[in-house]
Amino acid sequence: MTSNLQNPVFTDETKAREWLEARVWPEGPICPHCGNADQDKITALQGKSHRPGLYQCAECREQFTVTVGTVFERSKIPLSKWLAALFLMTASKKGVSAHQVHRMLGISYKSTWFMMHRLREAMRPASLSPMGGSGKVVEADETYIGKLAGSPKGRRKPGPAFRNIVMTLVERGGSARSFHIDATTLNEVTKIVRENVKQETIINTDEGVWYQQVGAHFLSHDTVNHSQKEYVRDDITTNTVEGYYSIFKRGMKGVYQHCSEKHLHRYLAEFDFRYSNRSKLGVDDATRAALLATGIKGKRLTYRRPNSKNQAAPF
Repeated sequence: MTSNLQNPVFTDETKAREWLEARVWPEGPICPHCGNADQDKITALQGKSHRPGLYQCAECREQFTVTVGTVFERSKIPLSKWLAALFLMTASKKGVSAHQVHRMLGISYKSTWFMMHRLREAMRPASLSPMGGSGKVVEADETYIGKLAGSPKGRRKPGPAFRNIVMTLVERGGSARSFHIDATTLNEVTKIVRENVKQETIINTDEGVWYQQVGAHFLSHDTVNHSQKEYVRDDITTNTVEGYYSIFKRGMKGVYQHCSEKHLHRYLAEFDFRYSNRSKLGVDDATRAALLATGIKGKRLTYRRPNSKNQAAPF
């Protein structure tokens, strides 16, 4: 990552804009107002009266830049700083704190915190297709994030009294998908697994009673009994999803330290994104950053809800 920070896109606004355009518009500019992609009807405006990177669409007559309709829209922070934060977040396995980014980039902590949440929103996939498939294994498990309600310090034990419950599905050798759930009830857990996993998949879980009905909907459902210290039996295990939680918890406790409930879904998106695009799957830091750049479209965030039904939820 240190060598990557020597890249001119982190110091030169023109290079930063060109880098972003190449990833958001690989086939040329597309008007975010009307969707026009006909290059003969899109003009790059030039001259002293126009800022660099400004285009005009002949279809709707609107002007736009590569940041319009994205998480970068209307930001006063230089695009080069945005890209530096983007690379830092995608290259840090357990995440990077807003305080660290604020010190490295010379941006106020408040602005850094907000821009990092915008980038987390960009990590959330626009649509999700079912995981798994024929001959594939998906592991499911849950964990608890937060303090034990009503318990004094030093007496915190995992259990349902924790503030937030996270459920994660991990395809072996593939992606991860996490959910903030209200409770580990049989109906809620079964619904999530059915909606996110293909029927011909093999499901591996622990002995939790909330997984009892899962097997009826898939090729097979195999369990390991953690209460009896059984963690692997033949090819049956939940060690893959436990490995995901190892990274997730180290990041949440060691890097971020605190996460409010209303923002938890964005932190989950961040860890899911990096895990699903990890080096073991052949995705390097530069490719991971480019993938995130393609996810910025249509996800503008504001402090207050804008007058548009196409905007992402505000803070």
